[in-house]
Amino acid sequence: MKNGIEKITHLFKQIHEINNQHIDLWSEHVLFTWQWWFGLFLSIIPWVIWFLFRKKDSTLRLLTAGFLMMFIASWLDSIGIQLGLWYYHYEVIPFIPAFIPWDLSLIPVVTMVILQIKPHVSPYIKGAVFGIIASYIAEPFFIWIGLYEPIIWKHIYSLPIFFILYVIAHFLCHGKAYRAL
Repeated sequence: MKNGIEKITHLFKQIHEINNQHIDLWSEHVLFTWQWWFGLFLSIIPWVIWFLFRKKDSTLRLLTAGFLMMFIASWLDSIGIQLGLWYYHYEVIPFIPAFIPWDLSLIPVVTMVILQIKPHVSPYIKGAVFGIIASYIAEPFFIWIGLYEPIIWKHIYSLPIFFILYVIAHFLCHGKAYRAL
């Protein structure tokens, strides 16, 4: 058992050293670049726009769905990075392995906007549109501008994930608990 603990301790020290090197590189080569400013913009502006134009009487249920999307997107993004499926070149904050503008802003805000628009349209159609836009427009755009680097990930893999995430958010947002409010 002691040998296993020693190996874990050794790996932790290596991870800590690599994280320190990553922070140094980020400070020297990422912070304040146009890509960093773009990421900061994408982290804040969608929330400001949503706050100004949201359906005020639906704020609680929309935020519930948005926060669920934030949690799941961040979790899946972190797993993908740790498994070596993809990585990001220009993180807004180097301490979080996921891409904040995508996970904590664009995905939840776009989901909340789609939930508000044409609420009687099938969630499966809206989920398909969300999945196609996120997988085949947003992801390639982030690759094109150099923010996102897929290693062994294809856009087609993202499509069902975004579809399922949207459908879950829809049913959470339109569930019985919120009909009573």
